[in-house]
Amino acid sequence: MGGDLGVARIGYGAMKLTGWPKGERPGRETALAVLRRAVELGVNHIDTSHYYSRDGVAANELIREALSPYPDDLVIVTKVGALVEGSDLARPAAEKTGLTPDGLRRGVEANLRSLGVDRLDVVNLRMGDLDRSQTPLAGPLEALLALREEGLIRHLGVSNVTAAEFEQARAIAPIACVQNLYNLARRDDDPLVDACAQAGIAYVPFFPVGGFQPLTAARLDAVAARHAATVPQVALAWLLARSPNILLIPGTGSLAHLEENVAAGSLKLTAEDLADLD
Repeated sequence: MGGDLGVARIGYGAMKLTGWPKGERPGRETALAVLRRAVELGVNHIDTSHYYSRDGVAANELIREALSPYPDDLVIVTKVGALVEGSDLARPAAEKTGLTPDGLRRGVEANLRSLGVDRLDVVNLRMGDLDRSQTPLAGPLEALLALREEGLIRHLGVSNVTAAEFEQARAIAPIACVQNLYNLARRDDDPLVDACAQAGIAYVPFFPVGGFQPLTAARLDAVAARHAATVPQVALAWLLARSPNILLIPGTGSLAHLEENVAAGSLKLTAEDLADLD
């Protein structure tokens, strides 16, 4: 990632440890155990953000407690930008602060402080879901580029972007990764996955097994049965087979599910499997 950060293709997403923005979360000791076990299993890419926080439970603080001092090869990827503050969720685009220069600096500094590091490995600029014309990418990315030049950030990525925004971002700064919604059932980003691969840029799908709407299909069940695997394992294995630049960050608050997710890296789908799934 970024040309100088080697990571395993199956990483870990920390959002579910907090139950943000909705849903159940594990107890604190279980959350810490999941993080430590992930590293034991070879995970060295953790995705997080300071806005993964609910009811006093914050992902960054759990990561710091569980893993600091951090292993030399651990890459922690965080994000700032749209939705960086919970109060922004229901506000008009013109009143949102996450994409302003001040909001971005505060987001970067909050991540530095809560993770207990002097420099962030990778920071993704997350663009908003609505009113995109009112929040162009160039200004926020240039603000993060300035923070990188200050030494606070090692690499920049983008999240929740269109293909046009991706090309615009590449003209402004070196881009280490793209983090967008993509999975077996949501393939609008197929051309962007390929464009990233051609450029040597990591593509990191969020909600790789469906997120709040888990993937369900008879064809998935059939492939899973052939391999004595679970449907999420097949969905993850399909992503790994889809393109060599895809890195995965499935999240879970369960030790058993963590083990299954990591094991998906050893699941080799056949040509028949891939044809059935396509």
